[in-house]
This record gives sequence, C-alpha cells and structure tokens, in this order.
Amino acid sequence: KLLQPDVSTLPLYPPSAVETNFVRYFALDFMKAGHDQYVYRHANGLCVIGLAKTHVALQAEGGVTSVDFNVGKSDRSELKVSGKRKKNAQHFQPNSILCNVHSGDVPYTVRCCVKGPLLEVNNKLIENPDLLNSSAEREGYIAIVMPRPGDWLKIKETLVDFDEFKKLRNLS
Repeated sequence: KLLQPDVSTLPLYPPSAVETNFVRYFALDFMKAGHDQYVYRHANGLCVIGLAKTHVALQAEGGVTSVDFNVGKSDRSELKVSGKRKKNAQHFQPNSILCNVHSGDVPYTVRCCVKGPLLEVNNKLIENPDLLNSSAEREGYIAIVMPRPGDWLKIKETLVDFDEFKKLRNLS
C-alpha cells in the first residue's frame, strides 16, 4: 500500500525545514515603522530571531551592507554560553538591542522581541552581511533566544502568525 496513493496531490517542492520544524511569528513595526522582525519558535522552546523580508533595511536600495554586534557596553558576538543551564547567557528584554544593521550609511537597530537569555548570535553575518539580503529567513538569522514558557505566552499575544503577516503586508 502506498503512503501517497495519488502522486498528483504531492506538492511541487517539499516543505522547508523552517516550515516543518518552526511555528512562524512576526513582530510588525517593532518599536518603529517598517521594522518587521520574525520570531521562529521551535517545539523545544528556542526562538530564532531575524529580519522579516518586509524590514526597511532589506527594502532599501543595496540592502544590508554591514552588521555590528558591538552594542553599548558589550559585544554580542563575543558571547559564550555553556552547559545545560546555559551559564554566562545574557538575559534580554523584548526591547534590548541585539545588533545594528547598516544599509549604506543608514543604521537600523534590531531588537530582541522576546524576553529570555541570548544563547547565540549569527557570527557569519559579520563576515557576510549579504546573507541577510539573500537568505534572511534561513542562514541570515540574527540570534537564538530561549524564553521561559510563561514569558513566551505573554510575548506570543503581541505577535502575529504567518498567515496574518501575509495578509497585513499584502504578500502572496
């Protein structure tokens, strides 16, 4: 017996890992108009944060030209967490600055959107900021955060899901 009896009902392309493993949420106009960010939540509770394709930095002519994780008193790219309890992780609020992305001479502030410890930032963006222009939803993620379940429930209320995002931003 075949798992899929009618081959014509199969999708043209298989779903991506992001589509199958994550629930996609979006923070629209986060603290500033046009600053749309995504929060992809995995079943294990981790949240991947990045720029939505409608973010003003990605829409600007030339796209993102550089990424700077050296914000305020600390350089986020120097972050090292270890162990099961994620020692040395910095705890962030939703409005905490993760990094600054530059489009030409114009800096755009990227914020955390989620309350919780910062586990990792994407250091590949320092050497190759073009990942944000070409693959912001996959290899061009900004950071990984681990919110507490209680905090997540509060934050989730402020976010919109993928279908609502497409509707609000007139995407097909």
